[in-house]
Amino acid sequence: MRLKNSISILLLFIVIFSTQTQAQLSVDADLRTRFEYRHGFNNLFPDNAEPAAFVAQRSRLNIGYQAEKLKLFVSLQDVSTWGDTRQILPIDGNDSFSLFQAWGQLFVNENLSVKVGRQVISYDDQRIFGGLDWAMQGRFHDAAIIKYKKEGLMADIGGAFSQENQSNEGNDFSIQGFFTYKAMQYGYLKKSWGNSSASLLFLNTGFQKYTGTNNDEPDGVFYRQTAGSYFTLPIKKIKLSGSAYYQFGKADAVTDLSAYQLSLEGTYKSEKVLYGLGVEVLSGTDQAGDDKNKSFFPLYGTNHKFNGFMDYFYVGNHANNVGLNDFYAKMIFTTGKKSNLLLKGHYFMANADLLGDEDKYLGTEIDVVFNQKLMKNVKLNIGYSHMFASESMGILKGRPDDNINNWGWVQLVINPNLFKANFNKGNQ
Repeated sequence: MRLKNSISILLLFIVIFSTQTQAQLSVDADLRTRFEYRHGFNNLFPDNAEPAAFVAQRSRLNIGYQAEKLKLFVSLQDVSTWGDTRQILPIDGNDSFSLFQAWGQLFVNENLSVKVGRQVISYDDQRIFGGLDWAMQGRFHDAAIIKYKKEGLMADIGGAFSQENQSNEGNDFSIQGFFTYKAMQYGYLKKSWGNSSASLLFLNTGFQKYTGTNNDEPDGVFYRQTAGSYFTLPIKKIKLSGSAYYQFGKADAVTDLSAYQLSLEGTYKSEKVLYGLGVEVLSGTDQAGDDKNKSFFPLYGTNHKFNGFMDYFYVGNHANNVGLNDFYAKMIFTTGKKSNLLLKGHYFMANADLLGDEDKYLGTEIDVVFNQKLMKNVKLNIGYSHMFASESMGILKGRPDDNINNWGWVQLVINPNLFKANFNKGNQ
């Protein structure tokens, strides 16, 4: 998407805005710049390799419009690495400019609406559906959702149908990396009362099936289902939250799927420290094999948020693997009026059996993150993580386990409102 298209979209918003009797227009910026030093991030560090360092930047412009029975939202972004485009190049050489969101929401009444277009879908703790805001590009869905909300009750029914292009023949959909679906339908129900809540989710995702000599002929669709629940429950000063999900259907065109996820976390907040203990279990398949695929995968969530910030599990990896048992503890210290420090430790174990009866212990990760609000709409984040990998982790990842594996980063986030105006012709 080129700059002239962005200007056209902005002008369209202004035209629509000016023709309404009562409306609001808002323009926001989201600029985040992150330096990273990677020495074992996402995977064990190999022998005789140099660590990586770079600066990534997201430049996002959000345009929102709201009238009595209509909402529109467009989010334009450029995601790049400092230096990836040669100086004085007359074009965007890295093709980094894109449309992150573009949706319209029509309100039938105050409780019922329909939301259509490219949008973020996020529920509960973002384990199954999440916006993935840590990733510079974020996560979106091209979908339509019927939404109902009234007096603590929320119900969504959504669906999507994906194609690579506008063809006159056939429905082949070969874009399937990272569980990109050809078709998707889901239902979500949530009830809130006081500070407590409980939700139910059913998700059906369909993927293109291929047959033929070279496994290259489209032959229908196979489906994976995910069903489960999430809850939050405060008990005096302790807050409990947890989830349980089951996946079934097909792991691929020919393999049956039977997998589960369970989690439970308890937090306690004193005057200046929040304490937390938790466990998450994601089932896996024995390395020796099984008659079914038993590996759970949290499909479209903010997976960076879970199982350690170094992203060793379920962030573009660890699919159809031995699963994970993650035992963790955390403390968040209030270090000032506008700052805090997170300290979190994870103890990782394989859920299923490794070959040769190897020890299931995979390693321990320590995460430290400092957050400081510098001024209005500006904040600084500094993080460091260290992975103490076991021999079994080395076997699982196919890399040496005795190298230092650490990761450090510094991020500056600037997200001001640039423009906001209310328009009411009736009062003029």
